[in-house]
Amino acid sequence: MLDTAFPRDLVMIGVVFGAATLVWAGWGQERPPRAVWRGVLGALSLGGLALIGVGVPAAIRAWETGSAIDPGSAAFVAYLVTFWVEVVIVAVGSIVLIRRRRSDLVAPFILLVVAVHFVPLAAVFAQGVLILAAVLLAAVAVAAILLRRRAYPSFWCGVLGAPVFAVLGLIALVTGLTAA
Repeated sequence: MLDTAFPRDLVMIGVVFGAATLVWAGWGQERPPRAVWRGVLGALSLGGLALIGVGVPAAIRAWETGSAIDPGSAAFVAYLVTFWVEVVIVAVGSIVLIRRRRSDLVAPFILLVVAVHFVPLAAVFAQGVLILAAVLLAAVAVAAILLRRRAYPSFWCGVLGAPVFAVLGLIALVTGLTAA
């Protein structure tokens, strides 16, 4: 599931997933069904910050160890194309949803796009953990839509998606740190 050939990539996955934990837990605060959930989402945010706090210095120390996406390589180009396609789809889709007065679906839509973008990135980075992330986050996006009568979809994306990012980010970070 994790290829240790490029420890820096694993550490960076931990950092990026820490940031994603922070973002999704924050977005989940939009309309939680009960105040108690604010504490849970806050704790998830702190977990995301911890991943970032540990991961960034480690990534700086491991920067010269190499990456699966060296600048100028085909993998780097694939990474950039995947990233920008994701950005365009998120922007256009969100605008369409908002104009159709379905802003409640923006969070699950974005989470689904993020999930799908991990599929090509799994090949680019040769990291199976990104496929696992794609499957779990796609399931969260669908669940958020199905559960929208119980709570706002952004809440479900946060309370269910942030832990996925946190756990997988922690696994990637620890693996990267021990492989370096």
